Amino acid sequence: MKQAVFVVLDEYADWEGAYLSSMLNQTDDWEIKTASIREHVSSIGGFRTVIDLNLAQISDDVDLLILIGGNSWNIADKKLKQLVKQRLVNNQPIGAICGAVDYLAKSGLLNNYKHTGNAAYLWDEFDDYKNKQNFIEKQVVRDHNLVTANGTAALEFTSEVLKMIHFKDADAIERQVALQKLGFYKYFMKYGNPFA
Repeated sequence: MKQAVFVVLDEYADWEGAYLSSMLNQTDDWEIKTASIREHVSSIGGFRTVIDLNLAQISDDVDLLILIGGNSWNIADKKLKQLVKQRLVNNQPIGAICGAVDYLAKSGLLNNYKHTGNAAYLWDEFDDYKNKQNFIEKQVVRDHNLVTANGTAALEFTSEVLKMIHFKDADAIERQVALQKLGFYKYFMKYGNPFA
C-alpha cells in the first residue's frame, strides 16, 4: 500500500487538502497519514486533529509528501527543510499549497523549479529566494516532482498532484475533479451520471 503524508501545522487550511486526501483515501491503494511538529493541531475551520507522526517519523521513501498551507508556516524547522530538500533532489513527489509554498520560498527550496504561490512580492524579503523569474501567475504549477499552488486552488492542486503520481489516467482525474468543480447538474449535462 502506498502512503501519503500530509504535513499540517496549527491553524492549517483544512479545505486545501480535503479533496486530495479524500480521493486517495477512498482507494485500497493509498493510506493517509498526518504529520506535524505538535501532537494535536487545530485547523482554521476549527477541526481538532490528532497527528499520526512527528516530522522525524516521516519515512525517507514515503510515496507522497503534501504540505498544507495555513497561518503557521513562519517556522524554521531543520528536519522538515532537510526532508523536503532530500525529496526534491531524489525526484520524489511533493506538493505544497498556499503558506507552505511561502515556507519553501523562504527556505530557498524553489530556486530550481518553476512554481506559483499566493504572490511573488510576498517573498521580496526572503534572502534565500532567488528565482523570481520562474514564478508563474497560475493557480497551480507542476515542475518535475513538485506541485505548487495558491490558496484558492485546492481543486487544481488535487488534479496536478494526482496526475504527478499517476493516480489514474489524465481523463479519469479530470472527470473526478470536474464533478467537484462543476457540481452535479453541470457535470451530468457534460459527462452523464457520475454514479452510473
